[in-house]
Amino acid sequence: MPLIEVRDLKKYYSSGLINKQYSRAVDGVSFHINRGETLGLVGESGCGKTTVGRLLLRLVEPTSGRITFDGTDIIGLKKGEMRKLRPRMQMIFQDPESSLNPRMRIGESISEPFRLKLRGGMSRGEMKKRVLELVDVVGLNPEHINRFPHQLSGGQNQRVVLARILAIKPEFIVADEPTASLDVSVQAQILRLMMDLKSEFGLTMLFISHDMDVMRHMSDRIAVMEKGKIISTIDN
Repeated sequence: MPLIEVRDLKKYYSSGLINKQYSRAVDGVSFHINRGETLGLVGESGCGKTTVGRLLLRLVEPTSGRITFDGTDIIGLKKGEMRKLRPRMQMIFQDPESSLNPRMRIGESISEPFRLKLRGGMSRGEMKKRVLELVDVVGLNPEHINRFPHQLSGGQNQRVVLARILAIKPEFIVADEPTASLDVSVQAQILRLMMDLKSEFGLTMLFISHDMDVMRHMSDRIAVMEKGKIISTIDN
């Protein structure tokens, strides 16, 4: 059963005050993602794939179309209703350091969802125990929790991002070229980790990339995007 269903999704950007011109970033995209499935979205830079990912989480508002998450049309939700739903839907960005507060230690970043009581309050002891569990799950060492993002490598920071996302316990993740800023040797480690986490936690994922080899490795199905449209879907 699909967790995500998208129908005729469009995002147009306008320019010019008098003679308006429209850029069709996303132009009538339709697809679905089944529970526990990874759909790969591949295409050249500028084809609109990142915009699709942001639209699914309503980080940008669509021009028109329909996005259904677990049976709920999220385009029709008010801000307060969307805020309640958002912990179930998370995004991994290209640059891990930009996703982390440079003034917060790693342990603080991972424990932030607990402190915000997204999943209910807990004692400090329980919080520290859970943070250390997550640090272990993503392959970091306990001493990393006392460091700042600039003291870690890009690959380590992406592991921190994954740990923080797992703390929220999402059902759906948009991964927007999560290894693009990493060294080749580190990319393989992060991709293997993401596959392991997907299996262990039963995650559903939209994986965005321009690299077809990565797509074949990560995805159950692959949607090919060009100039704002999905031009084909391939079973992997």
